[in-house]
Amino acid sequence: MEAIRVDFSQQINGTIQVPGSKNSALALLAAACLTDEAVTLTGIPNIADFRVICKMGEDIGLKINRDISGIVYVNPEDIHSTEFDPIKSSSFRTAYYFVGALIAKYGKVTVGYPGGDDFVSRPIDQHIKALEMLGASFSFYENYYTVEANELKGATIYFDKITSGGTINAMLAAVRAKGMTVLLNAARDPEVIDTAILLNKMGAKVTGAGTDTIRISGVERLNGCTHQVIPDRLIAGAFLIAAGVTGGKVTVTDVIPEHLKSCIAKMREVGIQIDISDSSVTASSNGPLKASRIRTGMYPAFPTDLQQPMTTLFTQAQGKSIVSEKVYPNRFNHVGQLRKMGADIKVRSGVAFIKGATELKGAVVSASDIRAGISLILAGMVAKGQTYITGVEHIERGYEDVVAAFQSLGVTIDKVDLSKERHDLLLEEIQ
Repeated sequence: MEAIRVDFSQQINGTIQVPGSKNSALALLAAACLTDEAVTLTGIPNIADFRVICKMGEDIGLKINRDISGIVYVNPEDIHSTEFDPIKSSSFRTAYYFVGALIAKYGKVTVGYPGGDDFVSRPIDQHIKALEMLGASFSFYENYYTVEANELKGATIYFDKITSGGTINAMLAAVRAKGMTVLLNAARDPEVIDTAILLNKMGAKVTGAGTDTIRISGVERLNGCTHQVIPDRLIAGAFLIAAGVTGGKVTVTDVIPEHLKSCIAKMREVGIQIDISDSSVTASSNGPLKASRIRTGMYPAFPTDLQQPMTTLFTQAQGKSIVSEKVYPNRFNHVGQLRKMGADIKVRSGVAFIKGATELKGAVVSASDIRAGISLILAGMVAKGQTYITGVEHIERGYEDVVAAFQSLGVTIDKVDLSKERHDLLLEEIQ
């Protein structure tokens, strides 16, 4: 069994170049299918989810190629089917974007149910509501669902719950619908804005992205273009938090500091020094950390994707910290794993109570999703002994090479065969 081994690592130091945003990239790849011309995308991370989309594309005639410099070319002109393999499309969450991107052009799309992170059910009821209001109909089967539409027509859609994925999916579908679509209570995430910028470069008419009201005037056709994905604010935030966990100094470059405002504010609150330039952020920590509270929410609130790394940070802070998870109340699978390492954390009704200044010890733990995996790596960096993290495939869904990234900061970390490692350890204990 593959695992990541992390050794106790004191005071990390270094610079990390932040890759393109995973969450934005997956939307952009689908959005490129709205045209019949080639789209060039730079900054698309070469992660596991990207490789799954490439395989899905091969099945339906969608050409996705990455050159040696990392530039990705998407050409949808030879698409001959819109029936995606249920297993492939269920292996990650955002395959549903291909519904929004293809339904107006082809009238029918079949895709597997959302998969990916194993921390809580992510309902797509707001996606369904939006697409139905535009004129689509849904048929649900055991392992997949089918969406059909003879014609999409603009509508005024109010999201009952703010949803980044639902906002993007509705935007994609509305671009080639007839007439005007208005999205109310829309998500304001940078990834929504990034998708809208690409769509407008392709000839769409989208206004208001980044506010809670987005207007889309449908067009008949779109053209190809070139676009660069925004930096991954969640990866940037995780590495900045790492400096606080172990002490030391970490600089993340090629970032948009505005996207990290809530994370930066909270890190300063707990005692981490933050220095900001136009496209980089540096976190420095040498003294004791203070306990604090976070309450997750949709952008621009503190992101749910950073509460797990922040929970690890709080295990090292002085006092009692509280984490209120308001986006996905059950997103606490990492807590049980941190407890194996000695963390004192109690969870009640979507709220975690963390007793700080706790000594952690190495253990064999399991990552259930990308961010949980990062929280366990951070814990392993301050734990006495060695920590082995299984579920590596979850981490690789969001990071191109997480081991090399942490090694560049001075962390003693490697990917190993757990069965061989544990056998060797057992022999050492016997001797």
